[in-house]
Amino acid sequence: MNQISVVTVEDEVGKLQFIKFPFKLYKNEPNWVAPLIFEVKNNLDEKKNPFFKHSKIKLFLAYKDSNLAGRIAAIINSNHNEFHNDKTGFFGFFECINDNEVANALFKSAEDFLRINNMDVIRGPVNLSTNDDVGLLVDSFDLPPVLMMPYNFPYYEALITSYGFKKVKDLFAYRVTEKIIQDKPIMDKLERVANIVLKREGLKIRQINLNDFNSEIKLLREVYNRAWEHNWGFVPMTEEEFYYMAKNLKAIANPEYIFIAEKDSKPVGFSLTLLDYNQIFHKMNGRIFPTGIFKLLFGKKKINRIRVVAMGIVKEYQKRGVEAVFIRDTIKNGIKNGIKECEISWVLEDNIPMVQTAENIHAEQYKTYRIFDKIIA
Repeated sequence: MNQISVVTVEDEVGKLQFIKFPFKLYKNEPNWVAPLIFEVKNNLDEKKNPFFKHSKIKLFLAYKDSNLAGRIAAIINSNHNEFHNDKTGFFGFFECINDNEVANALFKSAEDFLRINNMDVIRGPVNLSTNDDVGLLVDSFDLPPVLMMPYNFPYYEALITSYGFKKVKDLFAYRVTEKIIQDKPIMDKLERVANIVLKREGLKIRQINLNDFNSEIKLLREVYNRAWEHNWGFVPMTEEEFYYMAKNLKAIANPEYIFIAEKDSKPVGFSLTLLDYNQIFHKMNGRIFPTGIFKLLFGKKKINRIRVVAMGIVKEYQKRGVEAVFIRDTIKNGIKNGIKECEISWVLEDNIPMVQTAENIHAEQYKTYRIFDKIIA
């Protein structure tokens, strides 16, 4: 009879086991991209990550016959529950061998922790909030993930649904291929639409000024929290959280792909696109040193894919086609820099303006990430 046990992570040794478990699990999976170990450490560090100033986490490890077999985090996001006036707890960082008993033991441990803390629903995967990595990949397992998007084995969905979870929302990833980028009629139409929107709305589009980083980040946070406040699952970011995220991204940010839309010198929207550094991280096995830093320095010029990470427009200017302007400018700069492909992700399945913008340029909805809910008994 198999012996299954779940233990809570209580020290740095256990936390390192938690962080490194996926490296063993995916060692023979060519499409998995290892996260940077130091980055995961920082995100889970309750002294470094400002998320933990208002919320808490409990980490669990599962063993089968004394062998490490899975992990999960139970998360209570107090800002989420205050903003949505509910009692939703989350599970995240879920990784597991293909074993229902192990998975069930992990889910039960997370659920028990959330129940003790008076949560009514358990939702996930969410690592740590909807402002971070979210969703379970449910298709296109033959393709590697782009930057800051998750990857998992196909059997995970069955492990999750077998425990009683039900789909609550799908998130889409759209692909703009080289064929589309080189399609003159499609690009000409996008150009015409973008110019009409700019003239009609009286907007000015500019690139971010990273030399004035603190002021620009303050502007972007104001737009971010206003633009997404009505989106499903959205949680406003505190000033510290937004700065923490922005500071982490600054090292890989390129101003040519970060745009701010202004009306009368006031920001009404922004678009954040990043180079797909996963094309380099794939070769680094989660480590910057000793050789990873050289792969980053010399591999950047070979990156040929970008990801539209975020695109937010304040309520007064939503559904006016501003998204088309951002996409036009992003693709134009990408072409100039030798980019062959662009991913737009993630997009809520019911975010009609973004879905229509993607479809209007014939972008392919090629990946689906799913979020699940379960009532806590």
